[in-house]
Formats: sequence, C-alpha cells, structure tokens
Amino acid sequence: MSTDQTPNTALSRRALLGGMAASPIALTLGGTVLSAGGLLPTRAQAQTTLKISHQFPGGTLTEGDFRDRLCRKFAAQVEAETKGALKFEVYPASSLMKTVAQLQALRKGALDFTLYPMPYGGGEIPEMNLGLMPCLVTSYEQGLAWKKKPIGEALTKALEAKGVKILTWVWQAGGVAARGTPVLHPADVKGIKIRGGSREMDMMFKAAGAAVSSIPSNEIYAGMQTGNLDAAVTSSTSLISFKLEEQSKSLTAARQKSFWYMLEPLMMSKTVFDGLPAAQQKALLTVGESLEPFGMEEARKDDQRVAEIYAKAGVKVVDMDDKVMDEWRAIARDTAWKDFADRSAEAAALLKLAEDVA
Repeated sequence: MSTDQTPNTALSRRALLGGMAASPIALTLGGTVLSAGGLLPTRAQAQTTLKISHQFPGGTLTEGDFRDRLCRKFAAQVEAETKGALKFEVYPASSLMKTVAQLQALRKGALDFTLYPMPYGGGEIPEMNLGLMPCLVTSYEQGLAWKKKPIGEALTKALEAKGVKILTWVWQAGGVAARGTPVLHPADVKGIKIRGGSREMDMMFKAAGAAVSSIPSNEIYAGMQTGNLDAAVTSSTSLISFKLEEQSKSLTAARQKSFWYMLEPLMMSKTVFDGLPAAQQKALLTVGESLEPFGMEEARKDDQRVAEIYAKAGVKVVDMDDKVMDEWRAIARDTAWKDFADRSAEAAALLKLAEDVA
C-alpha cells in the first residue's frame, strides 16, 4: 500500500472503467477483454491502484487520527484479501483535492474513495442532510442501527442512485470548543458566531440567536485564531486532531450527551465499484463492514480523550445532561426537523424512518 502520494492523473484507468461498465459485449480472450471498443486488459489480471482521499491529518496504521487509520487499515486488508490485485494510495489533509469537491469527484468516478462528512454533501444529495440532524441520533448504537433498518436501506438506495456507495458506516459524536464561556444551553449561543457543521445545525443555532459559519472542520483553527469564529462544533476526533484547545477557553464535551452525532462513512464511487470483478467487490464490502466496530470504539475513546486533553491544557470542560438535551431538541424539532420534512413527502418519510430507530 502506498500512502501520502503526489497527486497524479488516472484518466486512462477511469476511461477503462467507464468503458467496461457501459459495454454491452465483453468477452475474455487470452488475457484481454474483447469489446465493441476493441481489446482491453482484463481487470482481474491487472493490478489496479485506487485513491482514498480525506480532509483529516495523516498518520500511520497505528498512530494518529482514527479516520486516517481506518482508511489505511481498509487499504491494507483489501490489498491482502485480493492478493495485491487492488492497491491503494491514501491522500490525507485534502492533499489530492479540496474537501467539498470530493463528493462530486466520487459521483463522477474521478475519485475512488473518500471518508467524508455526510452533511457536506447535502447541497448535491438532500438525503445526506440526515447525516447530521441535531438531536436525531443520540448514541453510537442508535446511529449504527440505521444500517440494517429501513432508514439505512432507504438512504443507501438514495445514495447509490446518485453514484455513491457506503462501505463503512462511521458515526461520531461532537463537542463545542469556544473562545469564551462554555456553550451549554441555547441561551449561550446568543450573539456569537458559531460553526455547526451542517445546514440543519445552523438552523437550530440561528433560532437560538447565533450567527453561523459553514466552513469545513479543517478550517476551524484559522477561524478561531482570527476571531472570525467564537465557537465551533465538530467531532471529538477533529477537536483533538486540529488542536483546537490552543484557541479555546472552554469545551462542551460529548462523553455523556451530545446534540451532534454525524455520519462520516467511508464511501466509494459506485461507477468504480461496478467496474470491478465480483471477487474484488466482495472483498471491499467485507473489509468495509469489518471496520465498523473499530470506528465506533475509536470515536468513543476520543469523546473521553478530548476532555482529558483540553482539561490538561487549562480549558474549562463541561458536559451536557438530559435536561440540556431536551432544551436543544425542542428547538431542533421546530426548525431543522420541520424544514427537512417540509421539503417533500419523501423527505418526511425518511425523517420518520430515522425517528423510528430508538
């Protein structure tokens, strides 16, 4: 497995994928594929290198941001399962392409994989906004249960219709880093500028009297450093990896309760997936699912670690309880939840399916 590579083009490989997926006639003959377009090398006999992109700091298989480690574990295990037929290059820190651009590239088959915050794609695929709906998911078990419930089936179908295939379901709880006093109750955000992480989170904060920012998580540090942000909500892992304790005086931790649970899966281009042999597809699916317990365990560990790291840095750490959650949920229902459900009958049905998972 190669990692942290210099970006390079792979147009010929992607053209091959597209041609094979679209060709109505394809016969294997002497190590080649005979198609309407001519002779092409068979994917089963050729080594294929796939690219995984994400916005988080790079590390190793055993050290660093667990989302980067998950990508590297996935790459190593699939390479082993396919006996080297599939190899991977991992590009952390948006080094291959800008953060938000990754989804469109994935849909077009110009990017193979991304570990991507689901709500970042809500503008392109409205269903993805469910991946960070305030107060909708309140535990890791609840979030991971979506996968095998009707909501998971419906979300999977919607994404695949738009060219996106989920391989590893990863949920993360989030906390609030602030340059001033802790953000705990809704009244605490009145008059401050806060980054929520999704359109729906922003709606809840606006209703509570805040101004909002929609920057990606890897830009929060600069925003807080320059004073353009007073507070930011992001995953516990990002609160650690982006060293936001250096710009914070308070932290609302996610180790007990959180209004912020985000779906941040490892996703693959469906065009690329469909162009692979069945045995390789099976390896991708099997390894992807096998890493879900790792994702949940590491996310939960970071909920505790972030509180310890910030406290050690002299940051005041507070926790949410059920009463505080009820205050935020009342606002979320009247704003974000209502807005999503009012978009269409299909959106309302999706939200109801999500609510049905306790």
